[in-house]
Amino acid sequence: MRTFPLISAGVKKTTEKTLTVVNKYNNEAFATVYLASKEEILQCIQKAHATRRQMRETNPGQRAEILQNLHNLITDSFDEFADLICKEAGKPITAAKAEVNRCLYTLDEAIKEASLGSPDGTWREHATGDERHSLLIRRFPVGVASFITPFNFPLNLVMHKVAPAIVAGCPFVLKPSRKTPLCSLRLGELLLECGMPEGSFSVLTTAEYSPFVSDERIKVVSFTGGAKAGWGIKEQAVKQNVVLELGGNAACIVDREVNDLDEIADRICAGAFGYSGQSCISVQRVLVHESLYDSLCTKLVAGAQKFNEKQGDPASEDTKLGPLISEDEAKRIEEWVNEAVSSHNGKILCGGKRHGNIYDATFITEVDRDAKVCAREAFGPIATVHKFSDFNEAIEIANDSEFGLQVGVFTNNLGKSYYAYENLEVGGVVMNDIPSSRVDMQPYGGVKDSGCGREGVRYALDHLTDIRVMVSKNITSYKE
Repeated sequence: MRTFPLISAGVKKTTEKTLTVVNKYNNEAFATVYLASKEEILQCIQKAHATRRQMRETNPGQRAEILQNLHNLITDSFDEFADLICKEAGKPITAAKAEVNRCLYTLDEAIKEASLGSPDGTWREHATGDERHSLLIRRFPVGVASFITPFNFPLNLVMHKVAPAIVAGCPFVLKPSRKTPLCSLRLGELLLECGMPEGSFSVLTTAEYSPFVSDERIKVVSFTGGAKAGWGIKEQAVKQNVVLELGGNAACIVDREVNDLDEIADRICAGAFGYSGQSCISVQRVLVHESLYDSLCTKLVAGAQKFNEKQGDPASEDTKLGPLISEDEAKRIEEWVNEAVSSHNGKILCGGKRHGNIYDATFITEVDRDAKVCAREAFGPIATVHKFSDFNEAIEIANDSEFGLQVGVFTNNLGKSYYAYENLEVGGVVMNDIPSSRVDMQPYGGVKDSGCGREGVRYALDHLTDIRVMVSKNITSYKE
């Protein structure tokens, strides 16, 4: 069985306590990782804190070189990372490979940003009467960053935190999900070879939360995960910048003014059932104009059937629907669907069965909007379908949620596109595609219970850096 050491302040390390990582499809143990104690975490934070100046003084070229080195090493290890994602997360191998490619793209964007130097550096002048002031405005790294990452994208969502930290010049400590820690630990091993200042980063699997959140030497906490845990972190992190990427129950609106219903149905199914719906922007609520409702429902059933016909081992290139992260999660989805039918008027259009840790690709119609399958984040391969008669009604239904991450809108009407953009209470509106579409360079994040702050390399820098101004009075040209 393969073992993965901790990366403790830039050093590979083992401990007495271990955690076994299982293949999420067959539940067979295939790797062992080591668990960091609270004392170990605090030591790593201290060492990261001690490297602040070293990190700050790395120049743009050095930071870009570190990132390019990491890009090269991940490229050389492409198949290894895809295999780790497939096994530890249960993600179909085709989607696992796509995640590695996205990680490399995220690094490409980071290399570009690092090459630019200080973000938003500006020079301004202001004159009042005989006095003249010149302002040099730059951004500087805040200091130690703390990253807590989820199970569902164990490589790319980690890179969305690590790469901007390197661009900004921030030392960091990373706590990956204990369900999927292997990609992070392997990434840490590769980063040791890239030229990072000694002691400037750590990758620590642990059950401990508090040091990553409340230690005052940490200046920014970036968390991706559930809403309850996220807002709890924000309450503890009193003096830190906090970025929260939390849940969603994303809506997808299909207006009557569209062209290709077959393509739209395929895209909705991809967004609802890809990686068994385990994404915070998975399609969960499909809102369809009444004139298209029956026709689209027929096509959605056909699309879901394609997923249900190819359930199984995510290591197979043919598999389209793999396991959920655990059988407990599959059982939870089963309970929610049963409750939707028994207590909230729901009718199963297709699917609706559990097979161990795999749940069918499932569409539910006519269900009450306060049912869990609508109102809460499902994080599984289920979606509800609702009809509307007026576009304003569709916007209101989409907004009827505690969450506000992304919404997809299919329409050929430019006026409705802008109306949706201006009135949807979300962080992102995706026109003529599903809400599950995320461009890795975009400002990504939500409102309401979906979190605060934004990711995407350029936008993450706003939280990892502080503005500093130098005011110079009456600077004149030098003369002998």
